[in-house]
Amino acid sequence: MMSPKKSHATPKETSTCTFVLNGEPKTVCFPTHHTLLEVLREECGLTGTKHGCELGECGACTVLVDGQPILSCLALAVEVEGRPIETIEGLQDGNKLHPLQETFADLGAAQCGYCTPGILMAAKSLVERNQSPTRTEISEALSGNLCRCTGYHKIVEAVEGAAAQLRGEDWAPSHESQFGERS
Repeated sequence: MMSPKKSHATPKETSTCTFVLNGEPKTVCFPTHHTLLEVLREECGLTGTKHGCELGECGACTVLVDGQPILSCLALAVEVEGRPIETIEGLQDGNKLHPLQETFADLGAAQCGYCTPGILMAAKSLVERNQSPTRTEISEALSGNLCRCTGYHKIVEAVEGAAAQLRGEDWAPSHESQFGERS
């Protein structure tokens, strides 16, 4: 005689969530255990957000949720349902670069560029909260983002320049940041 099959409740294997992605409503179906980083890259095709350490230590995966920087490698995608998410792909407005992107390009603040999307998103959150950040405040806001190529000086100056532009001020890179120290 066969015994009856036992009924085992299995966890929900997939989830469907809707959130506002770079200003547009987006509904995505994905494995429930996937991080926001995985869903953005694999399901939404937004590969600007980078896989770095996947331990929350490098900041390469930084995106904005409700305007606040989060490490998308540590957040489950189901946790952000219904919330606005901004990625590097949503930073520019049409063909117009955000001032942060312009100043990073003008100063050569990005070298290999792998960390740049995360840094730009953390910086965007800062300049939206604080229109006149000090160098210390910029350094603190970017402290969770590691860059292995630069000494951070041009990155900090680029954020200062973008903040000035966002305040409506004229800004140009310093002579030293473009040409080095004067002899």
